Formats: sequence, structure tokens, C-alpha cells
Amino acid sequence: MFVHLAVSTWRFDVGEDAVVTESRHGADPDEQLIRTLHREHAGPLLTYVMQLVDGDRQRAEYVVQETLLHAWRSGVTGPVRPWLVTVARRMVYGGAPPRLTAVDDQVGNVLRLMSASDAMEALSAEHRTVLTETYLRRRTVNEAAAALGLPPATVRTRIFYAMRSLKLALEERGVTTS
Repeated sequence: MFVHLAVSTWRFDVGEDAVVTESRHGADPDEQLIRTLHREHAGPLLTYVMQLVDGDRQRAEYVVQETLLHAWRSGVTGPVRPWLVTVARRMVYGGAPPRLTAVDDQVGNVLRLMSASDAMEALSAEHRTVLTETYLRRRTVNEAAAALGLPPATVRTRIFYAMRSLKLALEERGVTTS
């Protein structure tokens, strides 16, 4: 996710190659450069990268942020946009993996569990019950059928439709299987 910073008291003069001059005294030139790079190139670069990653917005935002950061660290000179496009394309096709921390992993797991719990609540009581018996309590179809007082064929049918409904409910909440 991009963080847009307020720049209301600053005035930048930006050329085609993101050469920056700033009218406020004492401002950090590095900060000016990264702000200018973001303002001038993040939108078009995000549009381009979204096409490369088949619409995966989170991955595209990650690639754009890393590309802009790389440009800032490199002190790129000359035409900036072609350089940015090349770096972004290499990141996508070079398979630059996201650098996740343990906290990022934990937050992701919690969010997935919350989405799954929310999706389970959206199911009918019959579907929720058969999934609870079979997946959460780890009972076989025959054991779940005996516990619920239903024929095993009915339990299998309900599991099938419950899983289909659960998949749709998860997709509505932005959780995908890929």
C-alpha cells in the first residue's frame, strides 16, 4: 500500500527526468527525490505493473514501491521512466519475492482466519454443521452422519454444497485459492 505524504507547503519544479528543485530552505534532497519520483511515476508505473502481474494489486504495489526505492538508492540519472519500467519488469519476471517478516506472516494468518470465520458464519446452519463435524472435529463422513442422525449420502452432499458455498463466501471477502 502506498503512503501519500502531504506536501502542501512545498513547491517542486520537476523536469521530464525528475530533476528536482525545491523552494523551501533546509529540506532534505533525498526526501524531495523520493516524493517526486512517487508523484510523477508511481501511477503510470502501477498501471503498467498491474498488467504484468495479471491484476494482482498487492504484488503490483510491492513491485512499484521497490522500484521507486531502488531508483532513489541508485541516484538514477537520464530518462527516469524507461529505467523504472525496465527495473519493474525485471522484478516481476525475475521473481523478486516479497520480504515478509514474521509479524507480516502472523498478521496475514490472523486476517485469513478472520475471513474464514466470517465466511463460515455466512453459510446456512446445515452447511456450517457438516463442515464443523467433518473438518473442524476431524470426523469421517460416517462418524459425522451418526452424530447428526443423517444418512452418510446426505452428509456427503451437504459437504459438497457447503464447500462450494464456502469458496464463494471467501472469494467475496477477497480470499483466493491461488
